[in-house]
Amino acid sequence: MARAAMILLLLWPTTGKAQRVLTLDSCRQLAITNNKQLSAARTQKEAASYGVKSARTKYLPHVDAMAGAELMSKEVSILNNSQKDALNNLGTNAANKMGSTMTDIITGMVQDGTITPQMAQQLGQQIGSLSTAFAGIGDELGSTIRKAFRTNTHSMFAGSVMVSQPLYMGGGIKALNRVAELKEDMADNNYDMLLQNVLYEIDVTYWLVVSLRQKQKLAESFLDLVKKLNEDVHKMINEGVAVRADGLNVDVRVNEAEMAKMRVDDNLALAKMLMCQLCGLPMETEFTLADEGKDLSTTAAALPGGEETAIDRPELRLLDTAIDISEQAQRVITAAHFRPQVALTGGYLLSNPNTFNGFERKFSGVWNVGVLVRMPLWDWHDGRYKLAASRAATTIARLERSDLEEKVNLQVAQERFKVREAYRRLELSTKHVSSAEENLRCASIGFREGVMNLSEVMTAQTAWESAHTQKIDAEIEVQLSLLGLRKALGKIQ
Repeated sequence: MARAAMILLLLWPTTGKAQRVLTLDSCRQLAITNNKQLSAARTQKEAASYGVKSARTKYLPHVDAMAGAELMSKEVSILNNSQKDALNNLGTNAANKMGSTMTDIITGMVQDGTITPQMAQQLGQQIGSLSTAFAGIGDELGSTIRKAFRTNTHSMFAGSVMVSQPLYMGGGIKALNRVAELKEDMADNNYDMLLQNVLYEIDVTYWLVVSLRQKQKLAESFLDLVKKLNEDVHKMINEGVAVRADGLNVDVRVNEAEMAKMRVDDNLALAKMLMCQLCGLPMETEFTLADEGKDLSTTAAALPGGEETAIDRPELRLLDTAIDISEQAQRVITAAHFRPQVALTGGYLLSNPNTFNGFERKFSGVWNVGVLVRMPLWDWHDGRYKLAASRAATTIARLERSDLEEKVNLQVAQERFKVREAYRRLELSTKHVSSAEENLRCASIGFREGVMNLSEVMTAQTAWESAHTQKIDAEIEVQLSLLGLRKALGKIQ
């Protein structure tokens, strides 16, 4: 039992450090999930979708509420100062005028002999008493009328709820909605472009790690091969059938093979660090790629893509969208500067003082409905200038699109050429490997039989290593050329 527990303890660190096997698809998914630029592009797509929803609300009625209070040093006055004075002295002025008129009448009656002076004096005293009483009553009435005309607007409060419904905006709302939809398409295309770049980068790094792992295995095999030759040569030196110079030459070759293996190990470690960074994994993560042990020549021959013709680049779609947005911008300018705009309005207005009941100090309101028409008449050609600038922007976008299309077609043609050359190079390197292996086999047999010298064996070993290196490079070049063609066509999936 104790022995079993000890075995488990010894095996525990080993199982804890088991390497993670990553396929190309899993690396892509990790890169897509952890890439910051793609996350930002996804957020941009979400923002563009909200922009579309916002633009659609322009078709619907909008409700606004507004309220305010204001204090003024003077109040609004319906009467001027002369009218106020006249109302304050309404009775006095009327009594004076009436008294003057009655005095003239009584004087005329005395002169005519109708009444005596004594009667006229008594009548005048009675009229004076009546005028005084009438003046007081009239002044009080005038003051009451003046106060009734007071607005009491030193402090005013007002509020309103307004509803506006666009009826005809010259096509501007429709154009704005189309622009919002195009911006959403642009966000989608921008995400696709970033996605293509991320997938391309992760694929290139993936095949770089695979090629370096293959070269690492080749370097290990070559080092074992050179060490075996070194052992044989030193045995021959001990037996006296080889000279010390041969041993030194082989020692130098062993050192070179070890240095080459160290360089490959370092490059592989750096490439794996880059792969971890792209996948969002810790730098110290140990992993193995699924294609490291596969025969890449058969894998490359089975990959599709060499005969694809349709080009679907997100960069071209972005410029197409930019052209459409520029054209819609012209419609917006036309609607704002050259066409009438009609809107239906309605609402409820509340105020204190109540202007609808003699400026009563109470809140009261009124419903209202109306039609608002706006027609641009003169803007010093501002609309024409903006329209001309927008047309120029559309022309520039079309030229850029045409230029990019020519460059993309050239790139596709170049990538097709690279694919054909990569397959041809793979075919030649495969034949070269067969020849190099046969040459090494013959040289090794000849050296053991004593019919070939050491330098010929070392030359055969070098040719063997070079042939296998070229084959690995050719296999990876096929993968990368097919990847480059798919990227040029915009079809990295």
